[in-house]
Amino acid sequence: MAEPTHVVHPFGPIFDERSRVLMLGTLPSPKAREVGLPYGHPRNRFWPVLATLFGEELPKSAEGKRAMALAHGVAIWDVIEECDIVGASDASIRNVVPADLSAVLDHAPIQALFATGAKSGQLYRRYSEGRFGRPITVLPSTSPANAAWRLPDLVEAYSVILDYL
Repeated sequence: MAEPTHVVHPFGPIFDERSRVLMLGTLPSPKAREVGLPYGHPRNRFWPVLATLFGEELPKSAEGKRAMALAHGVAIWDVIEECDIVGASDASIRNVVPADLSAVLDHAPIQALFATGAKSGQLYRRYSEGRFGRPITVLPSTSPANAAWRLPDLVEAYSVILDYL
């Protein structure tokens, strides 16, 4: 196995005073860090899922994707502020410093939290649920590594967020 890299989260959360749903990942992948956008890997299906749920065309730019999420009340952040990780492998995550979710939870009317994969749900429960006392619903990962889930299946699973928007 390759040597882990120590990664510090390179950008802040996406949210505003209208955000009602908080989507939590683990940590941006190397490609997402490179483009400065959560779920920024071109094959990650997070943004196509949101666009489909909202009946919109998929924005091409990072700014357009952020604006789409905010316009529909979706906040996006991660459960990890820093850790050691090999590439984009959630299974390799070690030495976690949890993100301070109060940056979003204290400033937006968040009604529900959703993990965008099992690992982010596990880490939220371990590091943050006791502090914030808020449950999280775990959704399937939109990563290209989760090939068992087709786009229509992901859209159906993620449609639960619409109950809060």
